[in-house]
Amino acid sequence: LKVRVVRSSPPSSQFKATFQESYQVYKRYQMAIHKDPPDKPTINQVRLVPVSFEDPQFKSSFNQSATLFAKYQMSVHKDTPSDCGENEFTRFLCDSPLEAEHAPDGPECGYGSFHQQYWLDGKIIAVGVIDILPYCVSSVYLYYDPDFSFLSLGVYSALR
Repeated sequence: LKVRVVRSSPPSSQFKATFQESYQVYKRYQMAIHKDPPDKPTINQVRLVPVSFEDPQFKSSFNQSATLFAKYQMSVHKDTPSDCGENEFTRFLCDSPLEAEHAPDGPECGYGSFHQQYWLDGKIIAVGVIDILPYCVSSVYLYYDPDFSFLSLGVYSALR
């Protein structure tokens, strides 16, 4: 048995080289011990998209995100369709007072407001609205497709 201590933050070359193998062990463990389903979202199925109508990924996924938000609000919070339309979605989860900033010593994605999109089979099944700031990440809101509630996406998002 050989045990290595590998720096994960900032990621060392050893960490990067063994990431996929470590992830596969983690996934097998989660399925065997915690009974996670094999289709639980993976790191490759999560996209961090800046909240900006100038961003092509944000623009191309806007309608799908807004539709999912309405489905979630009506199912989980019993909102009426008029309470969760596109204007309400934009006001609540897209308009942000934060300015996007790319500091030389900051994260690659920069600082600002983001939608952390969880994709499965080509469709968004959850969105975590987060603010990335110099000394913290703030979770603003999470909404998910109620058909996938068995995946505990709120817990997964919080841990992620």
